[in-house]
Amino acid sequence: QVHAAESGGGLVQAGDSLKLSCVVSGDGFWTYAMGWFRQAPGKVREFVATVDPGGTITRYAHSVEGRFTASRDNVKNTAYLQMNSLEPEDTAVYYCARGRSQRISTNEAGYDYWGQGTQVTVSS
Repeated sequence: QVHAAESGGGLVQAGDSLKLSCVVSGDGFWTYAMGWFRQAPGKVREFVATVDPGGTITRYAHSVEGRFTASRDNVKNTAYLQMNSLEPEDTAVYYCARGRSQRISTNEAGYDYWGQGTQVTVSS
């Protein structure tokens, strides 16, 4: 059974940095894309970032490009989201998800196993 678990969220001030981690149980982590999504209060969940199995291909939402970096360590079965220059608008619950295949996707339908989320709050 596959299980994903995020960690690293917290309360920070605008301009600070946070690094989220997502540990995925189960075999074959290195063969699947990983994605990050977020849901702000009163809003639908939205795509943030994705990284291919090799960690060499990434894609980002326009709102975070240049500030966030998605990466992974296939030995540790862990995906990361480095978030720099955080803004109050980045406040949300952040979710990681394992892709259905090696293909990166900006769509939730491209992912099958989801973590329970970690809260990120950015104060102004």
